[in-house]
Amino acid sequence: MRAGNRHGELEEILLRLEKGKISTEDAIEKITVQAPISYNEINHRESLEELIKELDRMIGLEKVKKLVKEIYAYIEIQKKRKEEGLIAEPLVMHMIFKGNPGTGKTTVARLLGKIFWKMGILEKGHLVEVERADLVGEYIGHTAIKVREQIKKSLGGILFIDEAYSLARGGEKDFGKEAIDALVKGMEDYKENLILILAGYQEEMDCFLKSNPGLKSRFPIHIDFPDYELDELIRIAESIVEKRQYKLSISAKAKLSKLITQKRMEDHVLSGNARLVRNLIERAIRKQAVRLQKTGSFSREDLLTIKGEDIAEGDV
Repeated sequence: MRAGNRHGELEEILLRLEKGKISTEDAIEKITVQAPISYNEINHRESLEELIKELDRMIGLEKVKKLVKEIYAYIEIQKKRKEEGLIAEPLVMHMIFKGNPGTGKTTVARLLGKIFWKMGILEKGHLVEVERADLVGEYIGHTAIKVREQIKKSLGGILFIDEAYSLARGGEKDFGKEAIDALVKGMEDYKENLILILAGYQEEMDCFLKSNPGLKSRFPIHIDFPDYELDELIRIAESIVEKRQYKLSISAKAKLSKLITQKRMEDHVLSGNARLVRNLIERAIRKQAVRLQKTGSFSREDLLTIKGEDIAEGDV
């Protein structure tokens, strides 16, 4: 890509981002393909106020919203204390996220990275998401190397470990414990330039922390991500379709409610929460397209509306 073209395409993408016509994630994806630039070149146009508003607009997650406001107030007061020559304590931000799939843990972690970067807590604010396979090696010494590599990638941002309890599930010959020890060392070595978030199911995370008492004390912030209520999931569905310039008919909302309730009765823990809703909406949009294509004639209203028949029983 020639320099002039690259600059023009970047400006167009960033202008669309600024006007709210494209999400930050979509902008990152487009720029990665068309004209790679650094993560912060995208995020610098989002103010702290805008990021907090984005968090406030998220459905549910009241504990997370309260936490961010507490941290913001703490930072401001610490700045004032420093100006007055008083002791200003650093903030330890390592966290435990507990909840079922689809309750917003990864989404919140990604947004917190950007918020903390704007607050000056983190240098970059990016999120590195890993699981057991990214940390545990196959031979002696290999695990420490893999952990150090992931920590290095995460410096200035957040290292997010999903299903973290799996690190303690192996037997005596398993290297999971070595990974935990290496992570603890990294937390100490880079405590002012790294936030570690361990995430997973509530029950499994509780057992994991009990099995390693020294670990729990290193994570002062514990956040529970409860399952969404049915009305919250419908609001999430409405938010998803609105962003894509669609709308749900009354019959579509009724069908969604029925399917979500059915799924929760069948399998509560793995019901998917917001993830289930996203999948249902994406399938419905595809089915709406097929339905309209078959008619051969449709209005603007038809293009906008997702009907009950677009949400099939077999989708869950």
